[in-house]
Amino acid sequence: MSVRERLPETFITRMRGQLGEETEEFLSSYEREATSGIRINTGKVTVEEATECLPFDLRPVPWTDNGFYAHPPSPSRHPWYYAGLYYIQEPSAMLPASLLPIAPGERVLDLCAAPGGKATELSSRLKGSGLLVANDVSASRAKALVKNLAVWGAANVCVTAETPERLYRAFGCFFDKILVDAPCSGEGMFRRDSSLIASWTERGPEMYAPLQKEILTCAVQMLKPDGMLLYSTCTFSEEEDEAVVADVLEHFPELSLAAPEKKAGFAPGIGLEDCVRLYPHRVEGEGHFAALLQKRMAGCADEWSENEDARRSSQRKKEKDRGIAASSADGKTGRMPEPVAAFLARISHSVRAHSERSGRDGFSVECASTVRIILETFRYVQIGEQCLLVPPVDLPAGLRYLRTGLRIGSLERGRFAPSQELAMRLDASCFDTVLDLRADDERVLRYLKGETLALEEADRRSGDWVLVCVDGHGLGWGKYGNGSLKNKYYPGWRLQ
Repeated sequence: MSVRERLPETFITRMRGQLGEETEEFLSSYEREATSGIRINTGKVTVEEATECLPFDLRPVPWTDNGFYAHPPSPSRHPWYYAGLYYIQEPSAMLPASLLPIAPGERVLDLCAAPGGKATELSSRLKGSGLLVANDVSASRAKALVKNLAVWGAANVCVTAETPERLYRAFGCFFDKILVDAPCSGEGMFRRDSSLIASWTERGPEMYAPLQKEILTCAVQMLKPDGMLLYSTCTFSEEEDEAVVADVLEHFPELSLAAPEKKAGFAPGIGLEDCVRLYPHRVEGEGHFAALLQKRMAGCADEWSENEDARRSSQRKKEKDRGIAASSADGKTGRMPEPVAAFLARISHSVRAHSERSGRDGFSVECASTVRIILETFRYVQIGEQCLLVPPVDLPAGLRYLRTGLRIGSLERGRFAPSQELAMRLDASCFDTVLDLRADDERVLRYLKGETLALEEADRRSGDWVLVCVDGHGLGWGKYGNGSLKNKYYPGWRLQ
């Protein structure tokens, strides 16, 4: 039975009311194959370089500058995927992050972030500065979020697994920009995942709308004055879309609906024309809805100015009491142990040398710039053997943090071992000992499988760390000895 034949009659009837004479074209779209796409990581590679080098048939997605339809649909097999140079994402799902204007240095919240498609893009646009809090109420889903952000090379990030209410109580009015891609009935994804049809018959729009209003209410209260919030779903239901937006506009008069720039395929909202709808018969993609809201200088402005200093002071005391304040192995707060400092100095020296060459060697100027921001502004924190560089932002205690900042490695018995996450933030210009392999080199696949590699280079120092790269972009670490490279690629990520 085809997807169209499985569509519930109540769903079809409602869509006839929405689309009128377009209904047949809409229903016919369920007989076509779903599209696939990739989004380029502009923090590591330029769009021009990616489109020139990747062996796919790439066509631009209209609503984002770095998104492409990819054919044939097998981008998960290319080494650049494992280097975090692009993210595999359904084209319509690229809409929410593309509509939320992000500037470097801002504080951004992705409230329902797993598995990470939106969060990775928001992180890129912060360019290593500011802070991204990526949250998902499900800790199991948030684990995929942690990995995807690590592969992406995101450093100015903390990942939490909390309810919106607990985040609001902890952060208060804190964020410049918020993205809420809310749980929904999933009507827009019926073609891509037909199992959602059975779920829809059991839990339709009437089950999700109250939850969406609750989530959005908490989100609005975490938004600073003059901030912007993007609400989105992957459903066609007016009850979950425009009705939810209308409800929050009624309850928060300081909010207004902003009009995003119109792109090809955008349909207006129902009754709220500045909302955006994507229908699968009008675009190459699945169904989506988005509304961009702006908060005027009202509401929490006074609370923010009066309570910010007290909040930060209380936070520092709580962190100290819980033993999470920055500390080093010798027990002196904030002091970086010599082995860690020496390793980071190698990165810093390489980045400075690269910056002086102004990127003429072909590597990403953006990558080197982000690494400099991390090394020069992030705080060193050590928890047990784990060494981290964390964004210079005071975070509230008492939340479930799954990741904070960039885990740079571990220190055990005076020896520092760099982390997989650190390798994903670097390229060949950022380290002084590199094994740079072409994407078509069979050793790349062997490395990703965890195999030891034979090396012909005679100038390696025995026991030295080597950054393994593909086409100049970090894949992981190895350790040289006796003419071979001992594989240090993270075991949990290895190809089977």
